[in-house]
Amino acid sequence: MQEIVAYCGLVCTECPAYEATKKNDNKAKAEIAEEWSKQFQHTFKTEDINCNGCLPIGEVQFSYCSMCDIRKCGSGRKVLNCAYCLEYPCDKLNNFHATVVEAKAKLEAIRNRK
Repeated sequence: MQEIVAYCGLVCTECPAYEATKKNDNKAKAEIAEEWSKQFQHTFKTEDINCNGCLPIGEVQFSYCSMCDIRKCGSGRKVLNCAYCLEYPCDKLNNFHATVVEAKAKLEAIRNRK
């Protein structure tokens, strides 16, 4: 499977929501909803756990994707992900990467390959 890297640097193809969607595994979706509800102090339902990755426009994405400022910006700039943005890194990314360091590392690795 080809790796999908979201605008922010998260690897969609390693996300349990992505994997459960691809397998159409409702049991896994229910477990993820329960786990994420506790982890993020927000109520998620089984039907919220549907995602084909952050990047494809018009496909099923996780419920937060429609609100994500990083995704909106990257999509509007028509970049593959933020590693390809001329304004990398920006405040949106820096704030996100302060808590999700593996996403920053992924984007840095992509930038170093370019």
